[in-house]
Amino acid sequence: MEAETCKRELVIQIPFNVVQKESENIAAQYARKAQVPGFRPGRVPRDFILRRYREAIREEVAQTLLPKFFHDAIKEQHWDVAGEPRFEDLKFEDEKPLTAKATFEVYPQIELGEYKGLEVSEDQAPVTDADVDQEIEKLRQGAATFEVVEDRFSAEGDTLEFSYEGWDVKSPKSKLLEVKDGMIRLGEEGTLAEFNENLRGVKPGDTREFEVKYPEDFPLKKLAGKAVKFKVEVQAIKHKVVPPLDDDLAKTVSDASTLEELRAKLRKELEEGRQREAEAATRRKLMEMLIEKVKFPVPEILIEERVDEKLGNMLGLLYDQGVDPLKANVNWSQMRADLRPDAEKEVRGGLILAKIAEAEGIEVSEEEMDEDIRRLAAGGRESAATLKSRLTQRGGLNRLQFRRRNQKALDFVYRNAKVTRQLSST
Repeated sequence: MEAETCKRELVIQIPFNVVQKESENIAAQYARKAQVPGFRPGRVPRDFILRRYREAIREEVAQTLLPKFFHDAIKEQHWDVAGEPRFEDLKFEDEKPLTAKATFEVYPQIELGEYKGLEVSEDQAPVTDADVDQEIEKLRQGAATFEVVEDRFSAEGDTLEFSYEGWDVKSPKSKLLEVKDGMIRLGEEGTLAEFNENLRGVKPGDTREFEVKYPEDFPLKKLAGKAVKFKVEVQAIKHKVVPPLDDDLAKTVSDASTLEELRAKLRKELEEGRQREAEAATRRKLMEMLIEKVKFPVPEILIEERVDEKLGNMLGLLYDQGVDPLKANVNWSQMRADLRPDAEKEVRGGLILAKIAEAEGIEVSEEEMDEDIRRLAAGGRESAATLKSRLTQRGGLNRLQFRRRNQKALDFVYRNAKVTRQLSST
């Protein structure tokens, strides 16, 4: 045993008569299936089977008996094991007990101390008229239409539809880009300066050729550091028409009848949203306080599992973006090390909340689980029933239940905290 850690060692000893009985049972199974020249199936002598399949039988005996005797031993010690044990120093000698050393980790004993009545401040940013104006402008821009321009040349703010091709200036036969139905808005943030400069004052059917020099750190590697010659053909010019701020706008973008009614509705939604954000931030503060306050060793295997989960999420995002992780410019060893501190905090926090849930008798009902599954299914491509079946088969249902129970425990801490609420100046 190592002090101040969750690591434990246990010597497992299995009596010879138990080993012998299990060996004979497994040998009998081999005898029924073995195809040995000169013997009919099921008639191969037991001693012959024990000699011929000696190593395979011994391996199966160890794999069968060691976990059973290990679990019996930890039950006597009242240990709650995290992960699976590793068996070492196996000794399997004739006419002697089978012995091995089990190395494993256990869940720590957690002394919570006081977790009710924690003092914490909760800051909420007030909703201003400017905030409401900004939300209305977003709705107004979203309701805009695009009208085809026919009586003038392109100007700042116009949207151009075009096709283009791009070649490496140093290798004119090397086509780097080809787009059939491109679209840009002249003067908009993010539009390359060369496109803005060369596509002002054009009309549909015009063709423009110009060069763009991309910086060395440009995200698209095939263009980084290259000078590219573009040939652009303008297909259409459109002008964005934004509706006026009036009651008709309110009716178009919402179920409100007037602009003032829309403003009141948006203000209420913003205030409710900021209240939720403030409460979430306070819960995070309380979690940090508990992590700092409650000290105990954390099983390494749980930290590694959490790091694996984080890396798996990152790999999933790369695949979704069409990036091969093996070709991505990422130092995965360093990434693993960087993820570890947050992973340890998350595991520690989860264990604290699980202990609080146990202390307060907090449970998750089947209705709450079904609610979570329906919510997850709504954002995916499978039904709630299919998702529940898949989670059950892969152990995901237990993880989902653990997280929901911990969230309820954190809600309990929040409800019982001494929260000082105030409006922030920002």
